[in-house]
Amino acid sequence: MVTPIILTLIAVAFVLIVIEDIIHVNKAKTTLFFGTLCWIILFISPIYGESSETIQHRLDHNILEIATLWLFLMAAMTFVAYLNSKGFIQNIVHRVMPTQISERKMMFLVGGFAFLFSSISDNITATLISLAVVMSLKLDPKKLIKYATLIIFSVNSGGVSLITGDVTTLMIFLAGKVTIPDLLLLVAPSIVSVLLLATLLSIGMKDQLVFEKQALRRIEKTDITIAVIFMTTVLTTLYLSVQYQVPPMLTFLCGLSVMFLMAQFLMRKKDVNKKIIDYIREIEYDTLLFFVGVLLLVGALKEVGVLNMFTQLYEFIDPQYASYLVGLMSAAVDNVPLTAALLKADIVMSPQQWLTFTYATGVGGSMLIIGSAAGIIAMSKVKALTFTSYLRMSVYLLIAYTAGYAGAYFMGQFI
Repeated sequence: MVTPIILTLIAVAFVLIVIEDIIHVNKAKTTLFFGTLCWIILFISPIYGESSETIQHRLDHNILEIATLWLFLMAAMTFVAYLNSKGFIQNIVHRVMPTQISERKMMFLVGGFAFLFSSISDNITATLISLAVVMSLKLDPKKLIKYATLIIFSVNSGGVSLITGDVTTLMIFLAGKVTIPDLLLLVAPSIVSVLLLATLLSIGMKDQLVFEKQALRRIEKTDITIAVIFMTTVLTTLYLSVQYQVPPMLTFLCGLSVMFLMAQFLMRKKDVNKKIIDYIREIEYDTLLFFVGVLLLVGALKEVGVLNMFTQLYEFIDPQYASYLVGLMSAAVDNVPLTAALLKADIVMSPQQWLTFTYATGVGGSMLIIGSAAGIIAMSKVKALTFTSYLRMSVYLLIAYTAGYAGAYFMGQFI
């Protein structure tokens, strides 16, 4: 009796994730509610007559995974929250942009910027800043949709090769399925797929764009110092993880502490209204709470034995094709629960196959506007960008995704 109840609650939770934009209820609220409720039910009425101690042990294991992911993201997002609030990132963008540029070149420039920035930042910030640059050009709605489409795909593509750029990549890495050198093999196919999409979307675009320069803030010494600490933390995380297997969470928390200490020293003589540590409050806590809820839901799925069903797709279809389909599925079902589900199902795949799976879950959500955080953010900012208007770009997106997936499969041979 308990299993049908748990499955019903989880199904409702996943449906609410998909229709978040329709019902206007934040998915963090619904997933956290249903995730905790499922585990409470498991304690009250254990499946197969298991003891409370057994359920507690499994919950502790689930909470450990959640805590590791939470702390890493909290540290990374605090860095970005500070730099973004100071206008540091926008300042850099406006300083390097030319006064006049062709629409075609702008398409490649925007795609490259979104790709690179999302590799070291969270997808939400990368999307917002990229859109701000494009929307300042006062483009025709049809052209703006094309730029927004490229930004969504580029942002999702940019994060798959680094654990600092995409949550699903981080989850797969922490599960020991891929290494950082393996992930770096995804850089080439990811950027090629972005350039391919930029080429397809820029067909017929021949006009010149005029970029209006805005009054720029003076870049403070403190902001430059913290930006350097952030980049150093990213590079140190990659090096220590490869060389000494230091958990990324530890390195980023260490970097965050260095940021706090340096800012305290640099700001000691300044009259500031806000302490450096207060920027922790500005990060996207709804995103972090969403991950908690999702991982609790997936943990409950494992308890009732449903995750074994995911392995059936890989039993009847070659893993390369199965992962391609899973990537497309992540456009309708959030890629975080999909990734967590397959990781907990203990599917046996080679490092090459896990690499293609990483690309698929990271980029596949771009196929639908509701399939990624970048798409939802873009839809909320660009009025012309709707579910239907984005769907018209689906052929271009599918071609780029397929090319990137094929490239990931090819690069996986070098593992």
